[in-house]
Amino acid sequence: MRKVSTVATVVILIGLAGSTELVSAQRTPPPTPRAAAAGDRRSVLFNWMWYTGMLRGLQEVDAVATLELQATGTIQVQGQPCRLTNYRASINYQVSGMRAQYTCTLPNGQSRKAIEVVSGQFAWDEDMVGAGLVPGRGTATPNRAALNERLIRLWSSPQGAPKGAAAGGENTKVAMEGGKPVVTFPIPGVQGAIAKATLAERVQTTLGNVVTEFTYEKYDDYNPADDKVYGYFPGHVVEKRNGTTILDLTVKQTDVGNLYVVVPVPQSVRTASAARP
Repeated sequence: MRKVSTVATVVILIGLAGSTELVSAQRTPPPTPRAAAAGDRRSVLFNWMWYTGMLRGLQEVDAVATLELQATGTIQVQGQPCRLTNYRASINYQVSGMRAQYTCTLPNGQSRKAIEVVSGQFAWDEDMVGAGLVPGRGTATPNRAALNERLIRLWSSPQGAPKGAAAGGENTKVAMEGGKPVVTFPIPGVQGAIAKATLAERVQTTLGNVVTEFTYEKYDDYNPADDKVYGYFPGHVVEKRNGTTILDLTVKQTDVGNLYVVVPVPQSVRTASAARP
């Protein structure tokens, strides 16, 4: 795949731009849309997606269906910051699925390893990637309690948030606050969860008395040098829940280019969910 990525990138850029002036413009984030104050939801969402390089082709439609990222930093484990030795997240926006796998070291030197998955209305943990899909291969442990927080993380993410806002239809509202466009929208799949996004900088999602805040900075194309596609992602991601830091990630690499990502639900997880009263 890497051998043809340079050619593919050229084709994509020609389709996106059609001229050197527009190719140059694609590299620069657009100005914030002043139409936000008038409630022009369509213009605001268009520019939000344009900013992060999600719009592709001559028709400029959202064509980012999947994404992978690798990062370092810290993650909260049992109430303590755990230093990441590796972190990889694989996302499929079309089926609302995300698999995060990581290894980290606690302050006492103990190593922890986990694979956390969400797909549609199912959440589970794996002891190996794809556990439970083939009989006798790994164990998939249902984790219904983590469903909402994982869906919130997915739909508050840099590319997930504008997709979630677009899916909100008439329930998505736009306004101007402090000279910046702000979008409020319901989180898909989480009843009562409302996200408030200051475009490309911050998403605050509220569910009951739990407030989860995501901040994003240092946007760039973090795809490998031989596979640049002008798909922008923040280099620094921080997630806080009621003021406590849950994730603090420094992005090392992304793969934005609709690579193959699937998150099928093991039958054991479906069965366990069906058995709930």
